[in-house]
Amino acid sequence: MSAPADLPLIPRPHSVRTGEGHLTLGPDAGVHAPAEIAELVRETLDLTGAGADAPETADPTETAEIRLSLADDPELGTEGYRLLVAADGVRGTAGTLAGLRWAVQTLRQLRGRDGRLPHVEIVDRPRYGWRGAHLDVARWCHPLPFLYRYVDLLALHKLNTLHLHLTDDQGWRFEVQRYPRLTEVGGFRDGSSVGHSREGRTDDVPHGGYYSQRELRELVAHAARRGVRIMPEIDAPGHMQAAIAAYPWLGNDPERRLPVRREWGISRHVLNTSDRAVEFVRHVLDEVADVFPFGYVHIGGDEVPPHEWAASADAARRVAAEGLSGPEELLGWWSRQLADHLAGLGRRAAVWDELIEHGVPEGAAVFAWRGEKRVRRALAAGLDTVAAPEEFTYLDWAESDAPDEPLAIRGLLPLSKVYGYEPKDAVLGVQGQVWSEYLPTTELVEWRAFPRLAALAEVGWSAEERDFPAFHRRLTGHLPLLDALGVGYRPLDPIT
Repeated sequence: MSAPADLPLIPRPHSVRTGEGHLTLGPDAGVHAPAEIAELVRETLDLTGAGADAPETADPTETAEIRLSLADDPELGTEGYRLLVAADGVRGTAGTLAGLRWAVQTLRQLRGRDGRLPHVEIVDRPRYGWRGAHLDVARWCHPLPFLYRYVDLLALHKLNTLHLHLTDDQGWRFEVQRYPRLTEVGGFRDGSSVGHSREGRTDDVPHGGYYSQRELRELVAHAARRGVRIMPEIDAPGHMQAAIAAYPWLGNDPERRLPVRREWGISRHVLNTSDRAVEFVRHVLDEVADVFPFGYVHIGGDEVPPHEWAASADAARRVAAEGLSGPEELLGWWSRQLADHLAGLGRRAAVWDELIEHGVPEGAAVFAWRGEKRVRRALAAGLDTVAAPEEFTYLDWAESDAPDEPLAIRGLLPLSKVYGYEPKDAVLGVQGQVWSEYLPTTELVEWRAFPRLAALAEVGWSAEERDFPAFHRRLTGHLPLLDALGVGYRPLDPIT
């Protein structure tokens, strides 16, 4: 084995040594691994072997043996693995099933279209435990098969968390059996913004849909088999106009009948501060926690205008009863009610960084999005922090200012800038955001997300000093796999 060539591996492994020659991996290769890993190998690598030892009469150049096993190896941590591809087959070990899953994805990336694997020895482990990808399905209800596909693409790049933004002013996508109008009414709007939101134009084309609890449970199970956990987000107490449209008593003026919001941007209509409204969200979280087993539930807390609370006598009474200094502190009060309830369900709350000023609930994780300065602010406050600064990780931003660039909320965020992001070591990890106001189709989602999400995957996984030209070369070699998978990624710009 010798120093590596630019193998098309993304994210870059911790250590790679290459050797001469290739191993042909035929469709009948024997697979020896824990049952769920063996199933993943066959599915991911399109193998048909039943898992028994390869017959002694088989041509070893056509039928190779794959052995993946668990081993006590503290150096690898909870997600690391060792992988050896040699003339006599594939050998891989890891301390956990998670590590074996990532070994399988590495094999998937190494395998050429001719079925051959280069001889290679890899030792690999991630830099951060949280490597996330946020997807907004509230603004546009993207089809369920696409969510499965998206999960598979995250797993391919060793991203281990899908942050699913399920509710917002423009749509409610999570079925709540106790409150059926949330999807019957809140899941549908009668029009959408046209052009950029600042233009103030809308159309009259209805849009809607939602995911049943059964569908989401099956998605969760599919993701878990690939090593991806799903964190749901129910945004409260702001971004709740769709819920208020369904149940007007949630609003600060129960006599007013609001529609599900057409326009993008921030609605001034927020939840009131009644015990009934708090109980409502608690009931919703009960059902959310029953569907999503992951330890975190995101409760939003971003972009909550206090105007309605400032004008409300009921909100003023709540402020006085809770000993708050003013209506602005109701955001922290709301978040504490929900976080405490989640704690009783065995879950931790996640919140956006607005809560830093309004009181992050005890035990909650902060997603710092309003710039790298907010990441530093959260860490200085001693908070568990996921780095999601918009100037590096908001993948719905335009990548260029070319005239043919699709409409975006803002920009610019080129691939090189995503790849150049250097998070603080103290963060839990990093996460890329794909907000969908300007992404009404799955084709646009993929075009915006890739290959920038691949770059962010390497930021989250690889601790070694980064080299953008080398990454660009590896990415060029990786793109044929995305082509084979039918991913509609944005073409690479040449390095200038």
